[in-house]
Amino acid sequence: MAKQFINIQFPFQDDPEGKFLRMNDDSKKAIKSDLVHLLLTNKGERLYMPDFGANLRRYLFEPNDEKSTDGIKNEISEAVRKFLPNLTISELTTSPVEDNEHAVMVRIDYIVTTGAFQSSDFVTLQL
Repeated sequence: MAKQFINIQFPFQDDPEGKFLRMNDDSKKAIKSDLVHLLLTNKGERLYMPDFGANLRRYLFEPNDEKSTDGIKNEISEAVRKFLPNLTISELTTSPVEDNEHAVMVRIDYIVTTGAFQSSDFVTLQL
């Protein structure tokens, strides 16, 4: 039986088996990749899905203040709610990066709610 793949792994890597990119065959890794792809995509970048994405890059040159971090949290929450209905965000936190006053660390703790079993994981991004 042929191996079944779910989606493209993140970060992108060449596939040693000759496929164009390395693929996920594990559901947990696939869900995490879907989340990272969603967060790193700006709205309007994906063909035929102009609303797909989280528009996080727009915060790159904004002040590192409460208004910006609230905006980041809102963008992430809305994007996940709309495009990844099988995930529930259990905690979404932002914190300053120790050696870079202009950056913010975002941690997303989530629960996968599809199927009979629930699993949890997290993703961190530095913006």
